[in-house]
Amino acid sequence: MGFRLPGVVPAKILKRSLSNSKKAGSVAVDVLKGHFAVYVGDVEKKRFVIPLSFLNQPSFQDLLSQAEEEFGFEHPTGGLTIPCREGDFVDLVYHLNAL
Repeated sequence: MGFRLPGVVPAKILKRSLSNSKKAGSVAVDVLKGHFAVYVGDVEKKRFVIPLSFLNQPSFQDLLSQAEEEFGFEHPTGGLTIPCREGDFVDLVYHLNAL
């Protein structure tokens, strides 16, 4: 998958949670109202918390369709898994926040 969009995502726009760290069991990882968590990555899946408003964006809907085709509704992580590289996902989120 080849999303190539410029920029770096500021921390307040895209938050990667601590779900993959050893501290995850002792630190509560909350998803704020109006946001949802997704897992992204080729090999190591990382958890990101993003705004619900992305669900209205056609480019994000395309990712959701690809996720359905690849994983169906049985996700190995127990959450929504997006089938793309982490860097590509961060670039897409940056672009969506600029809209």
